[in-house]
This record gives sequence, structure tokens and C-alpha cells, in this order.
Amino acid sequence: MNSTLFFCIMFCTCISIGLADPGNLQDTCPTGPQTMFINGLLCKNPVNISASDFKSTKLRDAGNTKNSLGSAVSIATDIDFPGLNTLGLSTARTDLEVAGLVTPHSHPRATEMFFLYNGSVMAGFIDTNNKVFRTLMKAGDVIVFPRGLFHFCYNVGSEFATAYSVLNSQNPGVTENADAISISDSGIMNKIKNRLISSPESKVKDTNDATLSGFSGLHFA
Repeated sequence: MNSTLFFCIMFCTCISIGLADPGNLQDTCPTGPQTMFINGLLCKNPVNISASDFKSTKLRDAGNTKNSLGSAVSIATDIDFPGLNTLGLSTARTDLEVAGLVTPHSHPRATEMFFLYNGSVMAGFIDTNNKVFRTLMKAGDVIVFPRGLFHFCYNVGSEFATAYSVLNSQNPGVTENADAISISDSGIMNKIKNRLISSPESKVKDTNDATLSGFSGLHFA
């Protein structure tokens, strides 16, 4: 083999190895006191790590849904759940009153697995071609919201609904749809609901009858 070609192959291989994202260099790395800004959070001194670092009670109770949307989303990240640091995970709880809505939003750094614990929810996402994927979920169902895509959920049932999520980033971030910002009264909220899901109650069991009208250029899977 030509020596120059061999050198180039070896050089590129070494660069690739050097740039690879390494795995954890120790068993655990709960968040410790922050004295500098880095991409992530500093680890606690291993001597001070305890079992409490790996447990969170933040999602134990329902969030406050007494608002114009009738919904609450609580998320536990490495900031308040130290044991998640370096593990690339966060978790969330969504609570929805009857007709409660979580407006379209995205997570720029994470894919979300959304598990419906109880209730009936219409959930979906919109891809970069403005194609809408939506489905009626019952208790026990799971849907995945791909990273960076706007997604939503709406309680179409007759009882309170609760869902739990796992996201594959310890800091997933949130980007809101412009229509979801500064909602101050029920009239505006109803307009957004009508944009998201417009279907007669008698037809809500048939997901093919659910539409997201009002978003220009959308088409349905």
C-alpha cells in the first residue's frame, strides 16, 4: 500500500477516535456545587454521593392545571435530579384536565417517549415537511416524539389524564410554537384548540376524523 495513503488512513482513524464522545469514566457523577460554567454539570465529590442523589419526588404529585390551558408539565433534569448528570436522560410528568391542552413545542436536544398512564389523549407531532402524525391514545399506550419536532397533546376524554415521559438528554430544552405564547384568556385558548384538533365528539374515537386545521401547509399521515 502506498505509504502516503496508509498514513492518511491512520491519521483519519486517530482523529475519529479522538473526537468520539467518550463514555463515563466513573460509575456515577451526581451534580455537585457549580464553581464554573461547562458543557454539563460538575460532579459531586464521590465521598459525598448518597442514594438520595438517584431518587426524585418531583413527579410524585400532579402539577397545577388551574390555568388557561388546563395542563401542567413538570420536568426533572440534572439540575434538580443530581443522579441524572452524565447519563443523558431526563424525565417529565404531564397532567391534563378534561379538554386540557399542551400546545405545540419541541425539544431541540432530545427525543421524547410519552407514556399515557391514565385517560384518553390525542397526541401527535409535525415533521419538517409539515406532515402531521397524530393518534388517539388510551391508558398504557406510548408514542415517540422525534427530536426537534413540534408535538402536542390534548385530553379528549371525560377524566383527568396523566402521562410520564423519558427524554434522552439531561437538558432537553424547550422551543415553544408562536401560537402557544402569551395565552391569557379562554377565548384564545379555544382558538388554539380548534387549530389543533377539530372533530365532533361523536367521532373522536376515530383518529382519521381528527384534524389540525389552521396551520397552513399541513397534511396528514
